[in-house]
Amino acid sequence: MPFRRSITTETAPRPVGPYSQGVVVGNTLFVSGQIGMEPSTHHLVGGGVVPETEQVLENVLAIVHAAGFARADVVKTTVYLTDLADFASVNDVYRRYFTDTHPARATVQVAALPGGARVEIEAVAVRG
Repeated sequence: MPFRRSITTETAPRPVGPYSQGVVVGNTLFVSGQIGMEPSTHHLVGGGVVPETEQVLENVLAIVHAAGFARADVVKTTVYLTDLADFASVNDVYRRYFTDTHPARATVQVAALPGGARVEIEAVAVRG
């Protein structure tokens, strides 16, 4: 059975339920869905979907780095939006975070997200 460890970092929001920020199994990291919550205040950032997406990706990458992985190790993301009309705006931000390596991705519209968030992103990273 592969070695499994939970990832916890203060540089991303603490979980609001019974789950880990991330879990490493072997050479694979699974990052739990992140919303645009500031780690220090535990409040959703204001200003709309663009600043939310920036904070979401900062949170995802904080967990990636805390696990000892790099941005280039991210191979798959799932983006959840409450309004697909925000797709282009989210893409503009996403493109700035994943410039050289574009992970595989799915994007879906959902009825609602925790805390009134507009966007949530989960990720999978593989090292080696």
